[in-house]
Amino acid sequence: MSWVLLLIAGILEVFWAVMMKYSQGFTVLAPTILTMIGYIASAVVLSLAIKRLPLSTAYAIWTGIGIIGTSVLGIILFDERLTVAQYICILLIVFGIAGIRVMGHN
Repeated sequence: MSWVLLLIAGILEVFWAVMMKYSQGFTVLAPTILTMIGYIASAVVLSLAIKRLPLSTAYAIWTGIGIIGTSVLGIILFDERLTVAQYICILLIVFGIAGIRVMGHN
């Protein structure tokens, strides 16, 4: 269950980051409110996950999900471009998360 909570916390991190982009520097009300709600929800769910998971493992995976998710959605939603080096680094993050999960704690 802790891993499911960690995944949800990561998804919420991506959500609030995307909403922050839509808030245009906190000048658009609805995305600003959604950013705050998503941020708080992500932190709360992460705190529940780290009750049973090691902090270092959970935090690394949580931020990794955020990096990967925001990168993908930045490309899809905001027509952002990544360099080959950036794609390689994101791929390394994916492998790192998989390695932490496979070799880490259950």
